Amino acid sequence: MAPPLALRPVAHDARDARPFAIVDKRAATLSIHAADGRLLGRTSALLGLTPGDVEPASSRGKAPDALTLAERVTPAGRFEAMPGRNLSGERVVWFDYDASLAIHRLRPAPAHERRAQRLASNDPAQARITLGCVVVDPDFFDHVVLPALGSGPSLVYVLPERPPAVVAGAAPPRAAAP
Repeated sequence: MAPPLALRPVAHDARDARPFAIVDKRAATLSIHAADGRLLGRTSALLGLTPGDVEPASSRGKAPDALTLAERVTPAGRFEAMPGRNLSGERVVWFDYDASLAIHRLRPAPAHERRAQRLASNDPAQARITLGCVVVDPDFFDHVVLPALGSGPSLVYVLPERPPAVVAGAAPPRAAAP
């Protein structure tokens, strides 16, 4: 049986020749896809501590350790991603370099954060702990993320956790009159 194919979340990317990742914040998962849409792997992921789909403007330009609790958001959207290295020289996949947001492997953290246990949990609410990065198991990062996204440009789609607002009484879209 052939592996399942994913439709890209953004229709105009249908002919894009880059591999892509989908971060599902509601399920706290990261799915990695080949450029043709084949699923290469899916895993649980740690996400930004604070729920929300928009990066707070106050977080721009701050050092990660200076972010307030309200600024620790994994923003939703379509991101042009590039592999790189963080300040410690570790390999990461930057999806918003200016905001210091990346997909990276689980790293040592203070014991009270219980990051490994949170990553292993089936409860998406337990996944809220990062400064905004998407953090995955080191083995998945090394064997799925890096081979797919670690050698050149890719796309990262972060799905919103809140459904889009629906305007009461709004009519379905119509074609413009000639």
